[in-house]
Amino acid sequence: MSVYLPSLLGGILIGASAVMLLLLNGRIAGISGIVGRLIQGVGLTNNLAFVLGLLLGPVAYLLVMGGWPTVQITAGWPLIILAGLLVGFGSRMGSGCTSGHGVLGLARLSPRSIAAVATFLAAGIAAVTILRGAGL
Repeated sequence: MSVYLPSLLGGILIGASAVMLLLLNGRIAGISGIVGRLIQGVGLTNNLAFVLGLLLGPVAYLLVMGGWPTVQITAGWPLIILAGLLVGFGSRMGSGCTSGHGVLGLARLSPRSIAAVATFLAAGIAAVTILRGAGL
């Protein structure tokens, strides 16, 4: 069970923060939208507080768990940059990211979010299949 505890706690924290943002501010916790509004200078205090909370999450992990999580990225920088650009493009095209659609959109049974999450999953499965087939 201890292997799954960090993921379980992370999921609980993500869900709790999303629900709190919705109940207290009436806003959906879509990270792409929050960062976009922050860059545009809209709702600076709330959006900055949320983003800072995201950035301080690993520090909280360090304090609670006593060490940094083990992360191993085997892809090279060109592939990582391409993936980041595609995620950004996809979030704009899909009117939101996995956090907004997947966490709160599905909980609200939003048809648009159900379609978006199904598309995210299908695209992810296709990408992994293609990249593994290409030996990447």
